[in-house]
Amino acid sequence: MRPLDASQLQRLRRRRRIRAGEPIALWLRVAGLAVALYLVLPTLFVIPMSWGEATTFVFPPRGFTFRLYENFFTDPRWIGSLGHSILVATLASALATVVGTAAALGLNRLRGKVVGYLRAILMVPIVTPSIVIATSIYISFLMWGLVGTLTGYVLAHAAIATPFVIVSVTSALGTFDPRLLRAAASLGASPLRAFTTVTLPLISRGVATGAVLAFVTSFDEVVIALFIRAPDFQTLPVQMYNSVTVEIDPTVAASSSLIVTTVSIVLLVGMVVGFTRRRS
Repeated sequence: MRPLDASQLQRLRRRRRIRAGEPIALWLRVAGLAVALYLVLPTLFVIPMSWGEATTFVFPPRGFTFRLYENFFTDPRWIGSLGHSILVATLASALATVVGTAAALGLNRLRGKVVGYLRAILMVPIVTPSIVIATSIYISFLMWGLVGTLTGYVLAHAAIATPFVIVSVTSALGTFDPRLLRAAASLGASPLRAFTTVTLPLISRGVATGAVLAFVTSFDEVVIALFIRAPDFQTLPVQMYNSVTVEIDPTVAASSSLIVTTVSIVLLVGMVVGFTRRRS
């Protein structure tokens, strides 16, 4: 028999690990399938509706046209709200990434019971109902004159997105060896240089993941945006909310389809790239 090469040995070991694992219970498979269908089923209705000719929400769709997509890209309200959402989400995710990464690094170096209390305080935006946060932000922003401004949107969205960055970066720091920083310091590297050349490259995946989560959190947020919106500045989720509750505009089906398709493509590309790197 010919000896196996390294790639064949790696695949054989992977198969053995999979076979040696515990079998998944039938009820767990059924529950997972039910949850997946529950999450995917609305998309199976929304996307076909975006191709229909009706002027209201009708399923199954009547006819076939791209009129709703044309309306989305030509109506200043829709395309303007999309631009606002992208701008706010980009700035908010950048701010949340910087603040969240710094907070995670600081908490990682602290010791004692105070760390647990600080982590709990920083996680409050995740567990607090959105309506409570929105009311508090609205009252504060009224006093500060930030309602309806770009600065107000960015600060509010960065506040609710920062905990996701902290969680992601903290997870990445769990595998970081602090002795590398001492080695860098012994070689004459300043703290800033040690961070940029040693720490940041090793936790870059956690930082990138946190940035993506922060962007999605800001882009999808609607409750706070409803409170602090202005007539000339509102985000895409607010426009979608108005089109369903006030205007009954079926263009929301086209906007939802575009968002779902774009996010799905980005996630699939990321999965394929990650799988390709693991294989190589």
